[in-house]
Amino acid sequence: MTRNYSRRSLLGALGAGSAAALAGCTSDSDSAVRISGGVGPLPMVEVWADIYEDESDTSFDISGGGTGAGVSDVLNDQVDIAMMGREPEEAEIDQGLFAVPMLIDTVVGTVNPDNPVIDELDENGLTREDLEAIFTREVETWGEVVGNDVDEEIVVYGRSDASAAYKKWGDFLGGEDDAYTESELESLSDENHSGDQAVAEAIGRTENAISMNNINYVYDLSSGELEGDVRPVRLDSDGDGLSEEEDFYDTRDEFLEAVEEGEYPAPPAREMFLASNGDFDERSEEFVEWVLSDGQEYVRDNGYVPLEEDRLEEAQEELEAGP
Repeated sequence: MTRNYSRRSLLGALGAGSAAALAGCTSDSDSAVRISGGVGPLPMVEVWADIYEDESDTSFDISGGGTGAGVSDVLNDQVDIAMMGREPEEAEIDQGLFAVPMLIDTVVGTVNPDNPVIDELDENGLTREDLEAIFTREVETWGEVVGNDVDEEIVVYGRSDASAAYKKWGDFLGGEDDAYTESELESLSDENHSGDQAVAEAIGRTENAISMNNINYVYDLSSGELEGDVRPVRLDSDGDGLSEEEDFYDTRDEFLEAVEEGEYPAPPAREMFLASNGDFDERSEEFVEWVLSDGQEYVRDNGYVPLEEDRLEEAQEELEAGP
């Protein structure tokens, strides 16, 4: 199978889909491994599927729709595999969901490159507490955030889909004490959009806006540089200003290295999972086994962080043992 579209255009086309509108290969869906779920891992799973299909007689039908949609689809036997941007919940496990990790992805705060205080943001960064105050509307203007007289009001964009990224962002904003739910953050936002692509486009249209995105919507997919209409919010972890060690946002490679070395916190960095309803069927299990072995070599080049060796061995053992 040959796909002639970019990962970003694919995500825009499929992000709102569900198992009812699976897209991807043109082969007979009865013979294809059906996958749906998280928008965050979708580009990587598409890359894996392309490569694996060339090496086997397996074909794929793949759709986005969000982690929640993928979990619902797989538990209702509408798909074979769910892509998840978060760990499974106990209630989902009780219903039969079985998940193994596949890679690490990262969520960052995002603003327009013409934000009225972009120079201050790039020089000093924002703390978790600053971001919490912004997303919970404790502050109203950008001047309040950086301590100057800029009076432009902050526009906050949220997510309206079943987004694991948004859930992890709420975990991060709440710190160690608590977490904000997706519905709480939605209720505090000026607008809510379905999927990363829609959020990134909204940020690109609005100079005063802030939101959050997976990093593959922040850096150019080919060059890994900051070239588009979205910029990352640099994180000041200790409140002492942006140190040299914390200044790793200029390229995607720098950022991924920081995630891999633990210099960027988790959350909002997060493991992503592939899940089934009970045991994976034979074809699906063979694909997941490949993802957890040969497939890991493609992860970094596509904007994600591979699992560490110990975690990879643990995932392989979990897959072999089953639920």
